Amino acid sequence: MTLSKRIEAAMGRAIAMSRGGKAPPQLASALDYAVTPGGARIRPTIALSVALACGDDKPALTDAAISALELIHCASLVHDDMPCFDDADIRRGKPSVHRAYGEPLALLTGDSLIVLAFEVLARRAADDPMRAAQLVLTLAQRTGMPGGICAGQGWESEAKVDLGAYHRAKTGALFVAATQMGAIAAGQEPEPWEELGARIGEAFQVADDLRDALYDAETLGKPGGQDEIHDRPNAVAQLGVQGAIRRLKDILGGAIASIPSCPGEAMLAEMVRKQAERLTPVAPTPHAAE
Repeated sequence: MTLSKRIEAAMGRAIAMSRGGKAPPQLASALDYAVTPGGARIRPTIALSVALACGDDKPALTDAAISALELIHCASLVHDDMPCFDDADIRRGKPSVHRAYGEPLALLTGDSLIVLAFEVLARRAADDPMRAAQLVLTLAQRTGMPGGICAGQGWESEAKVDLGAYHRAKTGALFVAATQMGAIAAGQEPEPWEELGARIGEAFQVADDLRDALYDAETLGKPGGQDEIHDRPNAVAQLGVQGAIRRLKDILGGAIASIPSCPGEAMLAEMVRKQAERLTPVAPTPHAAE
């Protein structure tokens, strides 16, 4: 089974949990809509790759980890798109959840996905109680305060933004969760995997800043130019387009060098290289400026 098929199968099982009993049909539909289709699934791909590189001796626990991680990411997208934040009309090339289902159901969808993520992990506790507890703790820390994605969103409401803390929380947190949860699921200590996740997260943030500045909505599958519209701190404003591209390449080189020693080290290095190719912008639109 390919990585993508395994990830989609795990996501399908997770979403099926939300349909039990007499679930409200519209909310159940919105949950499925929010996670399907799944985009690149970068975070679960990283987590699964790390688990495989470390032996993946408890695959059911790994599947729970990767689906829980992606459920949190999807929840964050639902909330980010709402009028109180980005007020985005499209996501992944289709109407955002609040446009398709209304704001009340969008809010409930995001909340339900977050709760479902932790339910998925809790249901696998019998496989290995200590690993399951570590997975819950890691995901909680990278989701909430003080350094998770909630904190990242919170920085946007501050008059003075700590750019490093903002990027580490808003984007980097779930990438650190990805590398650490993959290691935990396979019975490894999470600490050595933090740097790899942090570097991939930083690279993704720079790449996202570049795409936001360079690409139009049709190419992105979501509105472009949002950093400029909302006056957000970003790498393009700070470094210029070419400077941001150079920074991206430097970060990715450091990410490969930071991979801890493990049986699948070469495979992981190749995975990072492939992600680098996907991340690097290649077709700027005419409105791009240095």
